[in-house]
Amino acid sequence: MHFRKIALATALSLSAAIGVATPAFAQQTVTWWDFLSGGDGVRMKALISQFNEEHPDIQVKGTTLEWGVPFYTKVRTSAAVGQGPDVMTYHLSRLPLGLSEGVLTPITDADLENAGLAKADFFPAAEKAAEGPDGTLYAVPFDIHSIVLYYNKSFLEGSRFLDDQGNLTGIESVGDFEEAMQTAADNGAETPLTYATGDDGGVYRVFYTLLAQQGGTLISDDGEILPGDSTEKAIKAVETMTKWQTEGWQPEQALYEASVALFTSGKSAFQLNGVWEVPTMKDLATAGTLGFEWGAVQVPKLMETQTTWADSHAFAIPVHGKDEMDPEKRKAVMTVIGWMEKHSIAWAEAGHIPAYKPVADSAEYAQMQPNATYATLADSATYDPRNDIAGVASPVYDASINILSPAMHGYLTPEDAIAQMKSELESRMR
Repeated sequence: MHFRKIALATALSLSAAIGVATPAFAQQTVTWWDFLSGGDGVRMKALISQFNEEHPDIQVKGTTLEWGVPFYTKVRTSAAVGQGPDVMTYHLSRLPLGLSEGVLTPITDADLENAGLAKADFFPAAEKAAEGPDGTLYAVPFDIHSIVLYYNKSFLEGSRFLDDQGNLTGIESVGDFEEAMQTAADNGAETPLTYATGDDGGVYRVFYTLLAQQGGTLISDDGEILPGDSTEKAIKAVETMTKWQTEGWQPEQALYEASVALFTSGKSAFQLNGVWEVPTMKDLATAGTLGFEWGAVQVPKLMETQTTWADSHAFAIPVHGKDEMDPEKRKAVMTVIGWMEKHSIAWAEAGHIPAYKPVADSAEYAQMQPNATYATLADSATYDPRNDIAGVASPVYDASINILSPAMHGYLTPEDAIAQMKSELESRMR
């Protein structure tokens, strides 16, 4: 009898111990794919590490894949056979392609509630870009990234383009901007303006910004290329970029790295480039190797409307073949997404504007410069056309380097270039 009491007590103790330990066996592992390299990759890995430390019951297992076409091809093939990740980063400009391929699952109101989020928490332009045609949400925006105008103050000293605090001012039209570039040239700028004139992204983002500032449409909702007077507006955009080339204000066929080097080495007064180069500028300034004072602002209103090309990194949940994600796993995934949004101030250090307004409106972000200065662009950003052939690493980008760049460099007239671009994109729509 004594032995039986001891055995019973031991069994009860073991049961209690197992009961206490049960959450460890219920731990959720969330597989994560992203395409983030360089500084973005370092920051994201740090965020994942912090999340894992704070959530012993949910562990994120991250994998970084090659950016661009290889990433989206991998997503498509893995989704078809149910071997994709639980969550992934996704460009909102590629959302239409993801929807046509059927690789994305809807993000429901219940999902957002599990993440502690709501649609109203995000900038309207970003939230709209994350929706399908029927208004269903298919991704959660993480940031807004755009091109901005970087400037070297030394080339503008004593001109009307710097105010008493040394901030850029007085650029309210393309004429003003061209005057500022000539002023910089007169003050010794080797190449007054730099951007990647020999790179698809650099050419496209400047072209699309100039088109959008005229109220032009590259691809309409029903798939028409340059509808109405948008053809004339596209020609004007190319004419403007060609003039900058002819006047010697911008570099000839500059690849991305070379275009950045022109600015960081003090040879260019202005740089039209993404917010993602802000860390480069800050690091050089902190190290004392930059050699000049700089700033960055929203691209000025060069045409009729204040707007700028923009895209967003977002979080999406891919389909897994014919299988539905386990509800507890999906709740864990949304917990990860919600945590990332609420800690996106760390991501903002990469230059990106938080898409989550409580962070973008925070006192901490307001102290982050020049980020807070150009963050106003989030209210007026123009995203890529909602079409399969548009967005990052798309036929639209291909047409920019293969057709628009040669036109800028004098190998095609702006009229011929736009006619060719229109024909090329129409052929991709069939």
